Amino acid sequence: MSIKGKIVQVIGPVVDVEFDAKKIPAIYEALEIEYTLEGKPVRIVFEVQQHIGDGLVRAIAMSSTEGLKRGYEVTASGAPISVPVGEGILGRIFNVLGEPIDERGPVTFSKKYPIHRHAPALADQNTGATILETGIKVIDLICPFTKGGKVGAFGGAGVGKTVVIMELINNIAKGHGGYSVFAGVGERTREGNDLYHEMAESGVINLEKIEESKVALVYGQMNEPPGARLRVALSALAMAEYFRDEKNQDVLLFVDNIFRFSQAGAEVSALLGRTPSAVGYQPTLASEMGDLQERITSTKNGSITSFQAVYVPADDLTDPAPANTFAHLDSTIVLERSIAELGIYPAVDPLASTSKALTPEIVGEEHYGVARGVQKVLQRYKELQDIIAILGMDELSAEDKQTVYRARKIQRFLSQPFTVAEVFTGTKGEYVSIKDTVRGFKEILEGKHDDLPESAFYMKGGIDAIRKESK
Repeated sequence: MSIKGKIVQVIGPVVDVEFDAKKIPAIYEALEIEYTLEGKPVRIVFEVQQHIGDGLVRAIAMSSTEGLKRGYEVTASGAPISVPVGEGILGRIFNVLGEPIDERGPVTFSKKYPIHRHAPALADQNTGATILETGIKVIDLICPFTKGGKVGAFGGAGVGKTVVIMELINNIAKGHGGYSVFAGVGERTREGNDLYHEMAESGVINLEKIEESKVALVYGQMNEPPGARLRVALSALAMAEYFRDEKNQDVLLFVDNIFRFSQAGAEVSALLGRTPSAVGYQPTLASEMGDLQERITSTKNGSITSFQAVYVPADDLTDPAPANTFAHLDSTIVLERSIAELGIYPAVDPLASTSKALTPEIVGEEHYGVARGVQKVLQRYKELQDIIAILGMDELSAEDKQTVYRARKIQRFLSQPFTVAEVFTGTKGEYVSIKDTVRGFKEILEGKHDDLPESAFYMKGGIDAIRKESK
């Protein structure tokens, strides 16, 4: 028996609904309304946010509330917003409600998951750290991912966040046979459109055989109300949780951009009339972020590893939104414009990027030693650059000259041809195992390749390919 209520107030995306005081819907329950606007049927879904008292609830709309009037009848669904899960979602694009928006017909699914779910109990979580190989040299060497870990990618516009995301989806799909879910939180519509077509071109989405695709996309874009942008990450997470919990898989969850999740929360909070907290953000910022991030974890059967693009407002890392995100991250990848300007892609800054997994206990003594050795050489090169610019290379000591030559080779060797960028570069993409990556950089540090020119190391895969070509 569904509970009916009546709209008593509409303020933009916020709606107050009156129910019988003895039967009011729970917090986070979905409410539905259907009406006609200019002769067209309209369906709006709301989510209950507050109990005001006397049978009144305050709810937030997941889409535009155009044409909504007082007195309209609302039905409580008895459950939170639920989205379809399973193999049928792959290759498709959804909105926050789990409805397909790619004009490819209905979705085949056998069950739905509510978007509000509890994080796995601590007893069910896998507390050991297992490295997730990505096949991207600079990431595997300097800031390795852990299964069930959370990675933040910081970078401005046009330094290659999306290309790194696509290469990761491609490599994880091919190397581990895993699935990915992409959440576009407050993205521009153009970005969502471009990503879909680029994925189709690179084969991550198979338009001919949609069921062979490896990724599902969920979008709540900039032009949508704050309710949709606040919940779209949870919809994508619910889809990823199915593959982890029921298919026992290692899933990748991409969130672009996690800052917009906090931003949407601040907008919703203001609309609900809550008193703002630090810098005008919502008082519930930390708990909202925690509820999302705690669900992204490894269990004994599978894992959700998350890669989150982080926009930093006004480059201020102490702003509450990025500062709250930092608390949850295991690795940070910093994409640097000055590296992209040298033509070195991926433009990851090996001195600013970090990972909690880069310890001898997790990656092993050799890997740790090589990674720190690479950073040491690059740091010394950075310190010497002013001297080189003013006085030239001839003024350096023999030892410093050798450091500079090796640093420049390392810098070039950190570049790598990507499979998803083949169409632009004309170079076949390379997947490099962690073992080969560590061995390659170790040999450069030891001086085994001092006889080779710098150019030999640019845009190559493993070290063996370089030796073979130079012969």
